[in-house]
Amino acid sequence: MVNTLPLEIVADELARLRAANPLVHLLTNEVVQEITANVLLAAGAAPAMIVAEEEAAAFTAISGALLVNVGTLYPARLTVMQQAVAAANQAGVPWTLDPVAVGVLDYRTRACGEFIACRPAAIRGNASEIMALAGFLGSGGRGVDTTTGSDAAVSAAEQLARSTGAIVAVTGATDFITDGATTWAAPWGHPLMTRVVGTGCALSALVAAFTASAPNRLNAVAAACAMAGLCGERAAASCRGPGSFKADFLDALYRLSPETLRGLAGEIRC
Repeated sequence: MVNTLPLEIVADELARLRAANPLVHLLTNEVVQEITANVLLAAGAAPAMIVAEEEAAAFTAISGALLVNVGTLYPARLTVMQQAVAAANQAGVPWTLDPVAVGVLDYRTRACGEFIACRPAAIRGNASEIMALAGFLGSGGRGVDTTTGSDAAVSAAEQLARSTGAIVAVTGATDFITDGATTWAAPWGHPLMTRVVGTGCALSALVAAFTASAPNRLNAVAAACAMAGLCGERAAASCRGPGSFKADFLDALYRLSPETLRGLAGEIRC
């Protein structure tokens, strides 16, 4: 059964995030580093991008969470990611995988297959990416885009969660977040979010931030998705187009408060 995520949970998770201000190590897509860092700062986390092979593993071990995003993957970056994941697992640091364009290109598909065997805390992707990771044929991938709705990937997400132990978030018009047994729906967001490069990758970073020291990872990942969607709706309502959307989105993330979320709790859209 899929239930809409209560905003009281989002409020509690946001309060926890801001109280902790976790340090998040971002090994992310080189195209999206600026928006990713600003999204985390606006939300209440502390981003850092340490990419040197000589430093990445050591920095991961002292971080609150790690993001591995394979958007701009190449051999040197893959080596650093593998070392960081090993360090995260050894230090008990939760790490999140964003399997950008998996299932479309062999190199990253093989890499992500190896990564999911290393027990990520969370996996965040679009419907095509999640279906490809779960081994579903005909996943409808087109590079970083998907031609498949998120609702069609719920079963794949649940299966992937059970097989990996990760919390799996499949994002789209509605986001679905699952541990394989319980599935939350986060029905917030706006199509304009797809017109600004990096919003999906930045969401994966937000997911990583929320997993830091999280007592309930399912609720933490779901809250990250809900926060991004709600702020996307607010930004779309005030902006003039993609350029001003980015600024308004950052402002909305910064201004959203646990108190505001609790006030909205009676207005959940089912």
